[in-house]
Amino acid sequence: MSLLLTGGAVFVDGCFQNLDVAVSEGRIVSVSPSHPQDGFSVIELHGRCLVPGFVDVHVHLREPGFSYKETIRSGTAAAAAGGYTAVCAMPNLKPVPDSLENLRPQLDAIARDAKVCVYPYGAITREERGEVLADLAAMAPHVAGFSDDGRGVQSREIMRSAMELAKKLDRPIVAHCEDESLLAKGWAVHDGAFARRRSLPGNDPASEWRQVERDLQLVRETGCRYHVCHVSTKESVALIRAAKAEGLPVSCETGPHYLILCDEELLDEGRFKMNPPIRSAADREALVAGLLDGTVDCIATDHAPHAPAEKAGGLRNSLNGVVGLETAFPVLYTNLVETGLVPLETVLRALCVSPRRLFGLPGGKIAAGEPADLTVLDLNRPHPVRSAGFRSLGRATPFDDWYVSAAVAMTLCGGEIVYHDWNEEELP
Repeated sequence: MSLLLTGGAVFVDGCFQNLDVAVSEGRIVSVSPSHPQDGFSVIELHGRCLVPGFVDVHVHLREPGFSYKETIRSGTAAAAAGGYTAVCAMPNLKPVPDSLENLRPQLDAIARDAKVCVYPYGAITREERGEVLADLAAMAPHVAGFSDDGRGVQSREIMRSAMELAKKLDRPIVAHCEDESLLAKGWAVHDGAFARRRSLPGNDPASEWRQVERDLQLVRETGCRYHVCHVSTKESVALIRAAKAEGLPVSCETGPHYLILCDEELLDEGRFKMNPPIRSAADREALVAGLLDGTVDCIATDHAPHAPAEKAGGLRNSLNGVVGLETAFPVLYTNLVETGLVPLETVLRALCVSPRRLFGLPGGKIAAGEPADLTVLDLNRPHPVRSAGFRSLGRATPFDDWYVSAAVAMTLCGGEIVYHDWNEEELP
């Protein structure tokens, strides 16, 4: 289908311009002030914003192995509804993709069912046990990078070996940083005043930043590209900022919930339980500062769906993980952009541009010849978050019933409309 998107504000070269965007055969064919309509099906944007499709470099699609929590079909439908045209899928699956043979079932399911582009990660170690390296070389052509997400690699020697090999394979190490020797048994929340008032076992922030510190030294020694998952502490932000100033090939992500919430706002409900936990107001402020100065490269949701019973045990007894694909942009816009904390352009850089640059993914620019992976945003669409209407099988979000002021109106992947919240009469 050939489409002409007109009458909107188009995000080009870091700013919004009134332009027409013509799409044909899966690619952008023209970006111009006024494009002839002949031969195109016209979509009138009515002042909405057209931006490159979002990318989430940290999602859990749960298939194969845990399809009762999520499937590639449901997870990528949720991604499309959130404005995402590409996601990177974590490897804590069954089988763990630690060899090409074990990666095949996931690749087959992606080819069969994905509604947006899915780039899987391979595991760093066999079965993510942290003991023996996975078959990184065989998986490298098929994966975005290597991660043991869900567990930190405890052995310095194993991590160094992984970095040396990943460097040769030109793939990043994507690290869940967690020193298990510093974790309290059965931790429930951040180790702070909230935990002490509620007599809850706390998660020491040093369990994150100490392993970041260790790994940064290994990056100095190996030159490996290194990406830190779900950064949550002010100390990690400071370490990564210094490493970047040093010129190390280091990047990181944080999640919407870490940028918006602090532990004083928790309720004793499973939808507030994740790893790492929501931390202090000082940590949140450091993350926002890191987003503003470029230390934090990406905003990633760590979309981690579970079955309802698995999230019904409150803060103590629920499994870690919340869903985020369908709420990310509305809550970021409402709580960071509208409040004046973060410019919209900075949020878009972290959602659209930096993830593609860091992981070598196509797209990210609205220009002739680029893939037609595009998202339409309505910045004047007040509505409540209602998890019951999610396309994801997961429902656990800390933002349920929050009132937000913006919405994703349409998502195009490869020039095809994969999601819309639009008057049907206006569609081609």
